[in-house]
Amino acid sequence: MPPSRSSETAAAGRSAASSGGVQSLERAFDLLERMADAGGEVGLSELATTSGLPLPTIHRLIRTLVGCGYVRQQPNRRYSLGPRLIRLGESASRLLGTWARPYLARLVAETGETANMALLDGDEVVYVAQVPSRHSMRMFTEVGRRVLPHSTGVGKALLADVPAGEVRALLSRTGMPAATEKTITAPDDFLAALEQVRRDGYAVDDNEQEIGVRCLAVPVPNSPTAAAISISGPAGRVTDSATDRIVPLLREVAADLSAAITG
Repeated sequence: MPPSRSSETAAAGRSAASSGGVQSLERAFDLLERMADAGGEVGLSELATTSGLPLPTIHRLIRTLVGCGYVRQQPNRRYSLGPRLIRLGESASRLLGTWARPYLARLVAETGETANMALLDGDEVVYVAQVPSRHSMRMFTEVGRRVLPHSTGVGKALLADVPAGEVRALLSRTGMPAATEKTITAPDDFLAALEQVRRDGYAVDDNEQEIGVRCLAVPVPNSPTAAAISISGPAGRVTDSATDRIVPLLREVAADLSAAITG
């Protein structure tokens, strides 16, 4: 059984104390993560229940975070993540893309195809890093581009382990417009595709975002935010036989990238 958040908090406190770290910082960041896990808005009593910290301690930490702009008190007296976190998140996302580039370059060197890294940002997929193929043909992707997840390989990789109810809710918010005649446009069909991703361990975009282009994608395990890497190329090159060769490399690079970004 995985450790509870409260046991993790206690362990973190002991670790901070033994290493000369600052326990209050450990606790403050733990509270921010709990707020994010709860959807971004919680009450103090909920934080006390989930963290195991005394209510006065939580109140003191939250008031400090409010004063710094990292937490905001709502009119209903609950607390939400504050706007100053957006700047940190945007900077961290750009840095994550920078860290990924050497790993994407390895994919390009060994496959000859364009390599990408993408994150799930709200209901959309955003591309944060790319190393282009040496071939003259260029894919639709570019750094900063946002797309809906139902029509991309990275979108499938990012959503494969998300509960079905949450996936359906996302699809109801975004709709499922067809980018090509091959795009999946029915929720049940998309959920079946996600089941296929879980069985195979990788995702495929087969002419679903751009006719003539195939994409293979895998998630980056243990990433601090949901991330996936992919290669994209002409369907004539990214064939079934090429897939058998490329997917193990994608998994290996994803594992190496995970080790680099998680320390």
